[in-house]
Amino acid sequence: MTADMNIFNQVDDSQVSNLDQLSNFEVAAIFNKYAQHNLRGNEVVNGGRGNPNWIATTARLAYSRLLEFGVTEAERTYFDPRGMAGDVQKEGIYQRLMIALKSSRRDIFLRTVIDAAISQLAIKDKDAFVDELVDGALGDHYPYPPRCLTYTEKVLQQYLQKVCFKDVQMAQDVDIFPTEGGTAAMVYIFQELHYAHVLYPGDTVVVNSSIFTPYLQIPELSEYNLRIKTVTTKRENNWQMTDEQFEQLKDPRVKAFFAVNPTNPTARAFTPERLAKFKEVIKANPDLVIITDDVYGTFSPSYQSIFAVAPHNTILVYSFSKLYGATGQRLGVVCMHHQNVCDRIIQENLQNRRLKELDERRYSIVVPNPHKMKFIDRMVADSRAIGLYHTAGLSSPQQVMMDMFALSNLKDAGLSPYVQLSREVVAARYHEFWHGLGIRPDETPENTRYYTLVDIFDLMRQRHGKEFCQYFKDNYNYLDFTYRLATEFGAVVMDATAFGAEKGNVRVSLANLEKADYRKLARAILDLVDEYYQVFKKKNKK
Repeated sequence: MTADMNIFNQVDDSQVSNLDQLSNFEVAAIFNKYAQHNLRGNEVVNGGRGNPNWIATTARLAYSRLLEFGVTEAERTYFDPRGMAGDVQKEGIYQRLMIALKSSRRDIFLRTVIDAAISQLAIKDKDAFVDELVDGALGDHYPYPPRCLTYTEKVLQQYLQKVCFKDVQMAQDVDIFPTEGGTAAMVYIFQELHYAHVLYPGDTVVVNSSIFTPYLQIPELSEYNLRIKTVTTKRENNWQMTDEQFEQLKDPRVKAFFAVNPTNPTARAFTPERLAKFKEVIKANPDLVIITDDVYGTFSPSYQSIFAVAPHNTILVYSFSKLYGATGQRLGVVCMHHQNVCDRIIQENLQNRRLKELDERRYSIVVPNPHKMKFIDRMVADSRAIGLYHTAGLSSPQQVMMDMFALSNLKDAGLSPYVQLSREVVAARYHEFWHGLGIRPDETPENTRYYTLVDIFDLMRQRHGKEFCQYFKDNYNYLDFTYRLATEFGAVVMDATAFGAEKGNVRVSLANLEKADYRKLARAILDLVDEYYQVFKKKNKK
């Protein structure tokens, strides 16, 4: 028996069966701890997390310049050497900023994006715009309006137009609610669908699977108690929904459809042909609410949001976290069309006397005409338990950080060089990994390459035959492979079963390791497959 096989036999598989009920994120965290003390003494290669290992630099520097300028401006009003200054004065602030900006990279960038925004958004009051940026960066006032700062909303409307709507022009037709990341956006949406009686306990919600695990878990919480059905996409269909699955959405008993587009973990965007199917769905089921998480959209060159083809029925969630390396900033957005199905359902509900009285009692403390309150504004109020509505809204420094990221994209008429670079980075890692496995990479335009899904069972079949693959299925827990990969090789991937994928699939993030690490990860996967095969051969000889 080889030294490697001796290592293989030292791994205690009994712990794996106790992990079945845990979230896949918790399991990956446990396996990462095991990997730190792996039996081979390898450097840990953790491909299990989606946090990018890059950041957008210039937008952050521009934000720091706004903050620095803001302090100087405040000291113009009142200055005390013990560390106190006054309020920023709006009049003439645009001109003072332009004079203060010199020739450094951040100064040139800030001047460029501010003037580009003034031009593209047809901003007439330059002082008001710059004052919002500077005062917002300082964070010395509650955000107002509570839902979204005035100019930030205009910036974000144009940003979503460019990266999500594409050729469907409707930037002026949407409302924006910045939130504490895309995760908070999802929590607020489900809360409001419940509070506004758009969804009731027992209603049927269809989820496009595989999908980010919490999105399967949230609707099942006792306060919502929704009936969850999944439409599971398959590799043989390039992870696209079939005609038969779209037909399910036409059933009026289906009240909501939930998707991550492009998908997590399968990393595929809907094709234009599949997107067009949503128009047919809405025609047949006009009360359907569609919720789409579009955080990975910019990584697909052919991407367009479901929102673009079904805007009146879709609630769009976007986050700056992945593209700009800003997961810790918590920068998310909810976007809804001015004319949307949720507002219509609310108005229909108000014909019910009991619901009308409940509605008035809930919101009359914050608005004079609660029955006219839009779904998205109710979401803002309910995000702060109504009573704290006057202090609602995402912090103004976070909103200004969004401005800087968004404007860094909008300053370029076509594809942003930064966005192009981000695509090249993940694509290079993706190719390194799949070439390392000896398998031809998928080059379809819908593939974002931010994640990739590996079917370990299929890999076993390709490498050593069907009989060996069946032996593994019959004799090992499906988590055994990822467990041994961590404990023996120090390589971490995430089991994809909790995402709704079939057993045997693992998710690899192409965002958080260096290119060469993906070749190491592929090699570890192949070596472990081969080790299982050696055990299989030995037992068959007996």
